[in-house]
Amino acid sequence: MAENNRAVLKLKEKFAASIIDVAEFRGEVTVTVAKDAIIEILSFLKQSLQFNQLTDLTAVDYLGKKEDRFMMVYQLLSIPNKDRLRIKTPVSEAACSIPTATQVWLTANWLEREVYDLFGITFDKHPDLRRILLSEDWVGHPLRKDYPLQGPDREPYKGRLS
Repeated sequence: MAENNRAVLKLKEKFAASIIDVAEFRGEVTVTVAKDAIIEILSFLKQSLQFNQLTDLTAVDYLGKKEDRFMMVYQLLSIPNKDRLRIKTPVSEAACSIPTATQVWLTANWLEREVYDLFGITFDKHPDLRRILLSEDWVGHPLRKDYPLQGPDREPYKGRLS
């Protein structure tokens, strides 16, 4: 069914070399694309296929499970076509950055700041890349799987046992 999706067909037609995978699960279509083509693909989806809303942007940490540690995830909505699409792109730990999507959707600004704050992924040419949830002096990125459970420099939680 994902193969018959209009957006998937158009993406395969225009960006065949950049499509890594197409999957469907429970009616949700996910297209994994190469990182170096992410902005061109997102722009095409917005301008040509009317995916006019970025509903969410986040990351996943696959520490030790995949070659590229992180996966950026973009949730898109086409209001005129009543269609949803998920775009994913791998981000390595060694080159832990990706171009900003603020040039496509302004709403990406705060969403990318949240990913930067919690995962430590930087967004090239972001207009205001700084922490949004944690204080500027916070050490580390709490949604990374190797972040200490109790936070940096803290005694383990003992709860009511002490």
